[in-house]
Amino acid sequence: MSTGNNIRKYRELKNFTKEELALKARIGIQTLEAYESDEREPKLDTILKISTVLDIPASDLLENKEKKEMDSELKEPH
Repeated sequence: MSTGNNIRKYRELKNFTKEELALKARIGIQTLEAYESDEREPKLDTILKISTVLDIPASDLLENKEKKEMDSELKEPH
């Protein structure tokens, strides 16, 4: 699932309207709509804001591919 689909899925599961989530996360409604329709990709700080409002781990919003890449990067010795 894409990041935008994940945002929409969790927003709906938590019974937030687009307007409520946008207001609480301090982003524009049109910006949120662009994220949910995959027209734009949110920056990490925006993902953190949205996940805080939805009370879920930020990693739950990331696209599955991005999560796998992040996990593999974290496991690599530095």
